[in-house]
Amino acid sequence: MSKADSRFYNFGSFRVDAQKRLVWREDECVPLTPKAFDVLCMLVQNAGQAIGKEQLMQAVWPDSYVEESNLTQTVFMLRKALGETPDQRYILTVQGKGYRFVADVVEIPREQLTGRAELPERRSLQESASPQGSASLNQSLRLWVAAGCAAVLVIAAALLFYQAPFKTEASGVRPMLAVLPFANLTGDPNQEYFSDGLTEEMITQLSNRDPRRLGVIARTSVMHYKNGQRSLDQIARELGAQYVLEGSVRRDGEKVRITAQLIQMKDRSHLWAREYDRGLSHILALQGDIAREISAEIERTLTPDQAVATQVAESTTSYEAYDLYLKGRFSWNKRTPEGFKQSIKYFRQSIDMDPHYARAYAGLADAYAMSSSYGIDSPTEMIPRAREAALKALELDDTLAEAHTSLALIQENYDWDWETAEQQYRRALELNPNYATAHQWYAEYLAWVGRFDEAFEESENARRLDPLSPIIAADNGMIYFYARQFDRAIEKLNAVVEMEPSLSRGHMVRYAYVEKGRFKEALDDVASFGPDDQTGWRASSLAYIYGRSGQKVQARQALTQLEAMGRRQRIDPAEFFYANLAVGNTQQAYWWLEKAYAEHSRLLVALKVDPSLDPLRSDARFQDYVRRVGLPQ
Repeated sequence: MSKADSRFYNFGSFRVDAQKRLVWREDECVPLTPKAFDVLCMLVQNAGQAIGKEQLMQAVWPDSYVEESNLTQTVFMLRKALGETPDQRYILTVQGKGYRFVADVVEIPREQLTGRAELPERRSLQESASPQGSASLNQSLRLWVAAGCAAVLVIAAALLFYQAPFKTEASGVRPMLAVLPFANLTGDPNQEYFSDGLTEEMITQLSNRDPRRLGVIARTSVMHYKNGQRSLDQIARELGAQYVLEGSVRRDGEKVRITAQLIQMKDRSHLWAREYDRGLSHILALQGDIAREISAEIERTLTPDQAVATQVAESTTSYEAYDLYLKGRFSWNKRTPEGFKQSIKYFRQSIDMDPHYARAYAGLADAYAMSSSYGIDSPTEMIPRAREAALKALELDDTLAEAHTSLALIQENYDWDWETAEQQYRRALELNPNYATAHQWYAEYLAWVGRFDEAFEESENARRLDPLSPIIAADNGMIYFYARQFDRAIEKLNAVVEMEPSLSRGHMVRYAYVEKGRFKEALDDVASFGPDDQTGWRASSLAYIYGRSGQKVQARQALTQLEAMGRRQRIDPAEFFYANLAVGNTQQAYWWLEKAYAEHSRLLVALKVDPSLDPLRSDARFQDYVRRVGLPQ
């Protein structure tokens, strides 16, 4: 919606003043961030229509490349600000599309209101003994209240979702540093790639400088604050950071000026600040040089007694390869069939640009492996490709933590070589303790083998490094499920569903509901994910939920639907195993379990700890499968 739009938009008890960029609920101003207001305006203007996520992101962040999670978080905050309840919804998620504003909206030209647009202020004047003085006071109070409400909403949502305590150095935990996105002050939106690249390079350099003494927040979390309006205090609390590095980039002809400052958040003291002037002859080399200089300065500031001369290997000399790699990781993090396919395309293009780019090969390995893990493609087809890419990455750079992590995932999920997989995870964390994905997947590994105390510790390490990652939060919830802490699992997974409804991992909450006997809520979760799911997971879930709740007729109908889908497309045989088990077809369930074993279905890694399989644990046939998968008895 154009900022010059002079109309008002009424819905329910709300009025949106497009010109003044204000939202009122009756006579109270609703505090919104600028980006949240822009999203609301576009949805309201197109009320009743489904607006695609890409369309929204291009409209609200037109001059920068941001991740989809920025939009998801903004919509989440908007729903909170509007006070949505299950009985009163304004914004609906359209599965696979975007969002739709469902409240009735009335457009009113400004001139038709004949002054009534200022109704809330005029009421305040009428109620005051001193109109002029009180109006000024009330306006100031509104601004303070609005700012306070915005801060409370942001912090409360973050605490609800992630529940990550703000840890200090006194807690014995290594301090955390957040490298905020460098501001592009060139006046040219086409230069965003340079400031974003510098941010990424800074995170990479600092992550490897002294990782055992300093944690560095992952890029996926800090990029939430690109072009944002939140205070440093808010950011530090949401990220659990004790130190913040912020900076800017200016360009004058063929010269670039970069400023950076390091802030200690407990007292807001500036520990260090520098300014760098360089030529633009070799942009990527310049990013690396300045990142190394800044990280060395920060190292001397934070760890003066133990300077570490860590050298970070050059990643790529091609900006195009680097940019394609970032786009590949962005698509990969969606954890959807389309996202995995798109990520494979980007990683391949990145490798075409630079055949020696090890990180792109590691990304390609992860894309192939996760496409298999999510049951989208056959493991026997995808895993050899994943292994080839992971080994190529290690051939190019055997110090790359991402490559060791990729290989560990393959050895765990497909080879069932648990000992070697753990060695690879430990090697990755030794090389880079700040790599959040290594902590995340190692936590899963530890859960599969039943070492839950260690699993929770590693999962918490991942969440501290990437506190705004929905997939890390979802995996944390699943560890609680496997540890049979079902109430905690429901709490964690529901928070993920609310924040990122399209993330299938969050919807594993339905199985925690089943274990608690809350079958209606399990079925409601299936319904909320939409009827268009063609992966087989929906039909399998329905068969399982109905079967566990004793509704055998509905369970068999869902199983019949699953079997019909299986004749048209590939479905992970483990889905048939769980469905037949719940219906009571034990012999048929074991037939499907053998087929899942032959195909190396990723779901078999949970055989030892999955509560859904407890009725089989005394069966010698089941115990034999646990042994054949290599899991400890």
